[in-house]
Amino acid sequence: MKILHINSVCGVTGTGRIVADLCREANGRGHQSVAAYGEHQYRNQGQGVETIPIGNMTDCRVHALLTRAFDMQGFGSKAATRAFLREVDKFGPDVIHLHNLHGYYIHIKLLFEYLKERNMKTVWTLHDCWPMTGHCVYFTNAGCEKWKTQCENCPQKKEYPASLFLDRSRRNYMDKKAAFSGVKNMTLLVPSRWLGEKVRESFLNQYPVRVVYNGIDLQQYRPIQSDFRQKTGIGQRIMVLGVANVWNERKGLRAFLELANLLGEEYRVVLVGLNEDQLRGLPPNVIGQKRTDRVEKLAQIYSAADIFWNPGREETFGLNVAEAMACGAWPIVYEGTACAEVVEHGVGQVVPEGMENVKKAVLAYGTRKKVPQIETYAQFFSKERFANEVIKIYEGKDA
Repeated sequence: MKILHINSVCGVTGTGRIVADLCREANGRGHQSVAAYGEHQYRNQGQGVETIPIGNMTDCRVHALLTRAFDMQGFGSKAATRAFLREVDKFGPDVIHLHNLHGYYIHIKLLFEYLKERNMKTVWTLHDCWPMTGHCVYFTNAGCEKWKTQCENCPQKKEYPASLFLDRSRRNYMDKKAAFSGVKNMTLLVPSRWLGEKVRESFLNQYPVRVVYNGIDLQQYRPIQSDFRQKTGIGQRIMVLGVANVWNERKGLRAFLELANLLGEEYRVVLVGLNEDQLRGLPPNVIGQKRTDRVEKLAQIYSAADIFWNPGREETFGLNVAEAMACGAWPIVYEGTACAEVVEHGVGQVVPEGMENVKKAVLAYGTRKKVPQIETYAQFFSKERFANEVIKIYEGKDA
């Protein structure tokens, strides 16, 4: 079976690693998988994965300019998309697996016209909420429910994918609804019940929805020897860790700084993924690290941590929660979120939203011995289990 993945990146960030892992797993089972990607500032790092680049860096920049000026995310890159679809015909896939279609690299109307004409089996993993909105990637923190009926006057116009001038959310919503509707042979995959519930309230409810929790490589994410505590001077203090690709209000940067102020000298907060400006503004009881895509380094930091806190309310899965758990850290997450589902199938603590509740959970950990073999709870999130479920869907054996 020939399988084509389409994503903004390959081998880097959470979705890029998922794509690369799925390709390798499917290839190891006798299939032929290829990953097409478009954000060329992140060169393909999916070692051993055959790839098809979509467009080039100039195409990405022009598409980004259209988005910044005219709110046209997903409606640029026409020439690049036409050229790519000719390559798709040459490959002749049996299954097309879509992932993130935002990222300044593909024209979604042309892509979906192609899918409807060819009528080939299509699987679409929704890693966020962008497919069902007129602009934003997430809407929970904004308290917006326009996506259920008709987006307009977007309250998050300047959030990713940011538009500095026009608000095209109403037109985008109608164009996306028209483009994404009517694919005869498409299944939607979501990484949490939380996201599945949102999809069923959107115009995408015309498609079957399957919950398939993401997988991680337990050969890489496991408790390992780490000198991180010694290098950073943490010593025997209780280490509270947070990890994000980009730290902002949505990811909870301010919440972590508030928590650090509530904890005593026997605690240290560590944040991975900060930029230069954020690093310069940290208080002395918070240790900052730049973003890294080196899995070995991440595993060392996870392994050094006692507690991993993800304060996100808009996560569609909480990949870093599963990674931290597999490395032996104790997760703390908010109830009513997708991250709570990770803890439900593993180990950790789910608390009501609020800083006092988080503080109590952190202080309670200080009286608890390290949970032995905590990593065994992460087996539910193995990439092998994940690949088995996805490949069954490719093969039509998931009924």
